[in-house]
Amino acid sequence: MLELIGRSLAIGIVATALLDLWALFLNRAFGIPLANWAAIGRWFAHLPRGRFAHDTIADTAPVTNERAIGWVMHYLIGALFAAVLLSIWGLDWARNPTLLPALIVGIVTVGCGWFILQPGMGFGLAAGKRPNAGQIRLVGLVNHVVFGLGLWLAALLMR
Repeated sequence: MLELIGRSLAIGIVATALLDLWALFLNRAFGIPLANWAAIGRWFAHLPRGRFAHDTIADTAPVTNERAIGWVMHYLIGALFAAVLLSIWGLDWARNPTLLPALIVGIVTVGCGWFILQPGMGFGLAAGKRPNAGQIRLVGLVNHVVFGLGLWLAALLMR
């Protein structure tokens, strides 16, 4: 169990950091906006208060340290997704990583943003209420492929 936790944390954090570097590249090279970690932190901070869905997260009351909450949750969820990968394919996958399982997890996890986070923040299913919904979906999918590649590369580095 300790090995699962340790590897999940290490692989998930490295993969998430690679995703963040990718997002920074997209921002600098193409002007793709970076994630608003304060808004995401606000959404997470309102969950224990019983509020899952918001008309728009921007109109919801701010929360102390919401940006830090957003960043921490971003990395914890990256580690959780790594734990899902290791729980399905086993610790042997981490000792001898292959690309396909990591890509599957990366691609499937885009659904969490599309079907949980974005509707909860008031943006609709798969950002359907946003004027640039197609771009948001495409960037989200590509980002999660990069995250999947990051899971695989992190596991390769740590084997």
